[in-house]
Amino acid sequence: MLTIWGRATSSNVQAVMWTIAELGLAHRRHDLGLAFGGLDTPEYRAMNPNGLVPTVRDGDGAPMWESAAVVRYLAARYGDDGFWPRDPAARVQLDMWAEWIKTTFAPHFGGRVFWPLMGRPAGGPEAFAAAVAGLKPLAKMLSERIGRGPYLAGETLSFADMIIGAQLYRYYTLDFDRADTPELDAYYRRLCERPAYREHAMVSYDSLRIST
Repeated sequence: MLTIWGRATSSNVQAVMWTIAELGLAHRRHDLGLAFGGLDTPEYRAMNPNGLVPTVRDGDGAPMWESAAVVRYLAARYGDDGFWPRDPAARVQLDMWAEWIKTTFAPHFGGRVFWPLMGRPAGGPEAFAAAVAGLKPLAKMLSERIGRGPYLAGETLSFADMIIGAQLYRYYTLDFDRADTPELDAYYRRLCERPAYREHAMVSYDSLRIST
C-alpha cells in the first residue's frame, strides 16, 4: 500500500497520483499543505525535511520526496517496459524531456505565468508580458518533440508523460496568449480522454487564487 501526503491541488502531487492511478496501485492520500497545514510538524519534517509535498511511502519503506523521483521509482518498480523502458538508451530519450519540464518549462510557466495569474505577481505588466512571450518557444519546442504522438514515446504512455502532462491542465485552462502548437494541443486532448488524468490532473486551482 502506498501512502501519499499532499494536497490534491499541488501539481507535483498530481503527477504522482496520476502515475499511481495509471499503474493501478493501491494507495491512500492525506491532504497536507497550504490550508490543510501539517508541513511543519516534527513528524512530517522527519520524513521530508523540506516541508513540501508530496511525500510518499511504499509500504514500510523509507520516505520518498521530489515528485519526479517518485514517479521514476513507481515506473521502475511497477511499470512495464513501455511505461519504463529497460533499455537505458531508449529511456534517456524520454527522461531528458521529463527533466526539461522540471528544470525549464515548469519553473517558467509556474513562477512567471501561473502564480501571477493567481494573484501573486512577479513584477509588473511588462514582466508578465515578457514571461508569456518567453513561454511560447518552450511550448513550441515541446509540441515539435511530441509530433504526431499519440504520446511522448509514440503509441505507449510512459513515465515522461506523467511529468509533462501534469503541467498542461493549468497551461490550457488559464487565460493568457499561448503559442500556436497543434501537436501539443492534440496531445492534451488525448490526455483529457484518460479517466486517471481527469481525476488526478484536472483538479480545480481556484482555491489557490488570492482575493484582491
